[in-house]
Amino acid sequence: MHGSQTDLWPPKVADALPPAGRRVAGVARAAILAAALVGLCLSQAPARAQSSAQVQNYPDRPVKVIVPLTPGGGTDTIARGLTQRLSTLWGRNVYVENRPGAGTIPGAEAAARAPADGYTLFFTEPATFVINPHLYRKLPYDPIADFAPITVVCWLSPAIALSNAVPARNVAELIAYARQNPGKLSYGSFGNGSYSHVSMAHFAQMAGIDLLHVPYKGSAGAMPAIIAGDLSMILINMSVFESSLKAGRLKVLGAATERRLPVHPDLPTVGETVPGFSINAWFALAAPARTPEAILDRIHADVLKVLGDTSFVETFLRPQSVEPGGISRAAFVELIARETPVWGKMVRQAGITPE
Repeated sequence: MHGSQTDLWPPKVADALPPAGRRVAGVARAAILAAALVGLCLSQAPARAQSSAQVQNYPDRPVKVIVPLTPGGGTDTIARGLTQRLSTLWGRNVYVENRPGAGTIPGAEAAARAPADGYTLFFTEPATFVINPHLYRKLPYDPIADFAPITVVCWLSPAIALSNAVPARNVAELIAYARQNPGKLSYGSFGNGSYSHVSMAHFAQMAGIDLLHVPYKGSAGAMPAIIAGDLSMILINMSVFESSLKAGRLKVLGAATERRLPVHPDLPTVGETVPGFSINAWFALAAPARTPEAILDRIHADVLKVLGDTSFVETFLRPQSVEPGGISRAAFVELIARETPVWGKMVRQAGITPE
């Protein structure tokens, strides 16, 4: 399902905040949105000086897409599917360069410092824009000023997967077991500051339980540990553990989204047991700030063509249990502005200390 500037999927997470929190979020949102829109306008200025021929000929050489996570994971798989289709559409090589580590920061820095000419793009998860500013006192990039948002490529379907070694069949039983066995259970993530880390820390805080965080460089390392019983659980996109779930090697307890997942409508949400808990996760495409507006519009339009292709959706998105995105550039700016204070609240309430 495609989102629009006024109808984003999933629903607006900030709407779930209490009135006081909503007022604070509103002030922060307004400030971030103003800065982001200024950045969006600045990115348009060079386009006036660029000839129409240059834009029409774009791209006339290979295009690099930086992915700040390890090869083989869900982010990388969808990014490679997208670059494959853009290569066909553009008649030029569009390729992925993986720069994993440190909460997407090395990849984000590389993308932010790349020439603003449309030949380096950035495919990432929410941490880059809406989580890292709350976790690090000093970042080598500015999530607002250094990027020109293009679009959300897909909305994720995160859920909590639990090892068969833990005697719980649902979220309520997990909470009860954790309270009876403080410090015994652990959860994995694909790195400090990732949405999987912050979300589970927030869940533990809301549920009043003690869980040990075990970060991995990617989801591929965590799954064998869960199946072996060395790791208790992980909150991550459904596709990561779908095959293991079907084989009975682990359990899935609840969707982490505000509403039940379209791909698993019978699966309860975590929020049905822990009221108020939900997250909004996505993979998105951006470019260095000041990339000419005409090139950004060209990339946006062509990405939407790919997302509207049924074969792409069925080949690359459905197997990953995600929903196609395709919101406008302005709507992506607004999404970042809205979600930045929401994730900041999660970080603070979970007691995660900025580095």
